[in-house]
Amino acid sequence: MAERASPRIIAIANQKGGVGKTTTAINLGAALARRDRRVLLVDLDPQGNASTGLGIPPEARERTSLDLLLGEATPEEAARPTGVEGLLLVPASPDLSSADTDLASRPGRAGLLRGALRQPLMDRLAPDYILIDCPPSLNILTVNALVAARSVLVPLQSEFFALEGLSQLMLTIREVRLSANPALRIEGVALTMVDRRTTLAQAVEQDARENLGELVFQTVIPRNVRLSEAPSHALSVLDYDPASAGAAAYRALAAELLAREA
Repeated sequence: MAERASPRIIAIANQKGGVGKTTTAINLGAALARRDRRVLLVDLDPQGNASTGLGIPPEARERTSLDLLLGEATPEEAARPTGVEGLLLVPASPDLSSADTDLASRPGRAGLLRGALRQPLMDRLAPDYILIDCPPSLNILTVNALVAARSVLVPLQSEFFALEGLSQLMLTIREVRLSANPALRIEGVALTMVDRRTTLAQAVEQDARENLGELVFQTVIPRNVRLSEAPSHALSVLDYDPASAGAAAYRALAAELLAREA
């Protein structure tokens, strides 16, 4: 019997909050699942918005991503089904907020998530993709995600200082490449909250494409009220309003991601 290919692990990261990171994690995961990929979403943000947005309330999070980091649960034990067939979730815990302190004395602390997601432990879940929703900071949690990942997907909001905010993330990615994960690459930059009717959005998109070239996905995620409403119903936008512009955009982003991986 042929050995199953390792899952493609993608960290969804940007140290700036409010850029559509969790929205992208939830809806890209749902869109990939709709294309018959098995997806495991690891919520590594202490705020737990991806967990709440997929219908896992705090009281139902018996095993969390913190348990993975501490070696107190396997991915199979921590993963929870969601309302999206083919999409599993490892929920977050508010205790993640003290991870920098809690993990400080642990040997190999930057590689704890990579160890937790190693192949023998993933065989029963058999995901095609593992998406890691990182916190909005470059702390030990984000570093763990970058060490574990094969690539990084960066949501980039269409605002004036968007590109300037990427510099520190790029430096961190470079440091991780040099120290712990030389295979790490940029999967792509996804422009989010785009309103192409505005001059600013057009200018930011042009600037991003001129500076980052093919790293920028052709698909852009529009500013769309349905994307904002969906999490309050514990649904992906693909389930909340499949005909919306937001749902169409994430379906297109998933297709583009799969085409890049082919």
